[in-house]
Amino acid sequence: MFTGLIETTGTLKRLAVSGKAGELEITASFADGGLAIGDSVAVNGVCLTVTHFTAKTISFHALAETLNRTNLGALKMGRKVNLERALKLGDRLGGHIVSGHVDGTSEVQSIGKRGEDLELHVSLSDELAPYLVMKGSIAINGVSLTVAALERGSFGVCIIPHTWTHTNLHELKPGDKVNLETDILGKYVLRQREIENETKSSGGVSMDMLANAGFL
Repeated sequence: MFTGLIETTGTLKRLAVSGKAGELEITASFADGGLAIGDSVAVNGVCLTVTHFTAKTISFHALAETLNRTNLGALKMGRKVNLERALKLGDRLGGHIVSGHVDGTSEVQSIGKRGEDLELHVSLSDELAPYLVMKGSIAINGVSLTVAALERGSFGVCIIPHTWTHTNLHELKPGDKVNLETDILGKYVLRQREIENETKSSGGVSMDMLANAGFL
């Protein structure tokens, strides 16, 4: 689990895909040097496993499915990525609960100024729309942000200067793809409502219903 508070950024040095897997090598290091083989690190909001590291680079294993369903597979050499290590028990949860399981990618529509802050508008698919609410949480490239505008087909967030300059969000331009992870709490609420509706329509709970819901 993660918080959506980015610790540092890294630069993509190498991306190699072979068969159904790939390897990313990123030029980066954490301030305290605390890293171990097998650790989970969110890379642009995608939970990946550390396979090798040096004082200046970190390597990750990634399935082809992960590369295809996120923006990692389309990254060009030299592009910055956001990095956050997994949350430790007892750490402050300054952002929101982020699983590192990206729901999908969307395109940046526009970037503008709102006073001292930046305003980012992103396209929103019908599939993900039910999971967003005004003032709710959304992770964009792993960054915990608050929904400030919500319309059919798009949503907007406001970004403070510190977040803008200390993440890779400042490199974005219209048309770029970003990784989106919606609020996990909203997912469970909607799933529970679906189960309740299925129960009402069927007249009760069946073994098939429980299996389809993932309880068996």
